[in-house]
Amino acid sequence: MDQNTINEGKTMAIIAYITLIGTLIAYLMNNDKKNEFTKFHIGQALRAYITAILATIIAKVLVMITGIGALSYLGYIGLILAIIGLVNAVNGKTTTIPLVGTIG
Repeated sequence: MDQNTINEGKTMAIIAYITLIGTLIAYLMNNDKKNEFTKFHIGQALRAYITAILATIIAKVLVMITGIGALSYLGYIGLILAIIGLVNAVNGKTTTIPLVGTIG
């Protein structure tokens, strides 16, 4: 991927990590341009937010079953993954996020 493609898609890639609505906006805005850098980060952001939803559900179930409130911190995994992806987008990197970056 050349530097021009990265520079053109950087703004939309960053927007993709700002909530799930930002991911949807970046997806719709990228339909016309078909920027590969933005497309990569939209996929990574979507994976991070799906992980966030699943981790939150699993954490809540585990807290209800075990009564250990500290397990509720597992719900922050998706946020941490989104922050890692955001840093990669700002730096112009196409590095996958840990754990779920290659799924799908």
